[in-house]
Amino acid sequence: MSKLFPTILSQVKAPPIKCQGIKTKLIPFIAQNIEWNGDGRWIEPFLGSGSVLFNLKPPIALVSDTNKHIITFYNELKSGKINEAIVRDYLCQMGKKLTKRGEKFYYEVRDEFNEKGGSLEFLFLNRSCFNGLMRFNSDGKYNVPFGHKPQRFSKSYITKIVNQVAWVRSLIKRYDWEFIVSDFRMTLKTAKQNDFVYLDPPYIGRHTDYFNSWDDSDAEEMVRCVKQLPCGYAISMWQENKYRKNEHIDKFWLTETIQHFNHFYHVGSTENLRNEIIEALIIRNGYSSISQLVSTKRSEKEIALFEIPTA
Repeated sequence: MSKLFPTILSQVKAPPIKCQGIKTKLIPFIAQNIEWNGDGRWIEPFLGSGSVLFNLKPPIALVSDTNKHIITFYNELKSGKINEAIVRDYLCQMGKKLTKRGEKFYYEVRDEFNEKGGSLEFLFLNRSCFNGLMRFNSDGKYNVPFGHKPQRFSKSYITKIVNQVAWVRSLIKRYDWEFIVSDFRMTLKTAKQNDFVYLDPPYIGRHTDYFNSWDDSDAEEMVRCVKQLPCGYAISMWQENKYRKNEHIDKFWLTETIQHFNHFYHVGSTENLRNEIIEALIIRNGYSSISQLVSTKRSEKEIALFEIPTA
């Protein structure tokens, strides 16, 4: 029987929505290390930017997030309410206003978005805010400050975003993908034997208010739900950096297959805060492209073999 994964990806593209913790650099590593024939659905209960879904391209998928703005954005691409032409016109108009009025205009748009919503406003804020962050307060209000680049939307930058929108829209039209607003618990309950679940939960032990809170109790509830799944799964999770180690992995996941990948975490406000981090890919035994259980402790030389050089 042919398999969808493992596979080698020659190219990885970025989606139009940006989130901290985006897995763009890790996607080829994920594709090479999981084993699944693709007979069921690909299920993602933490969609985020959608970078994994859009690059792995499973034929059928159920993807969810508690962030209604992300799901609405991709559903409006799916329905045709938003397309690349609409995005180009909107960003050209908004870019001119941002250049003229700067910070004040950004906060006016942010206030309007927090009152009424809107996918185009969401995209504008996401691409003009500080450091490409995705963060909401306890009331569900977008609270990332201005990125201090009033001339952000140059012609080339708009074209880049428009091309990302066109690429994602073409994929959504081609494949059978369902986008829903849902808690991870409800999404995981739908999994069946032939499905494969990929989870990219908020980083345990770090500030993670992307849309709502995430703490140790949520992480432990995820463990219980995942270990009851009737199908294969893989989980992306930070393992360690030079300051600390993720004890959650040692506590709950050492019986599964674990592969590692090291890269740099780019959310820090200054260069010295953007340190190297080792990511773990936890794979249910029997669903890894490696035939035997591997140790969670790897030498620096072994880890370096999985690095993808940056451009």
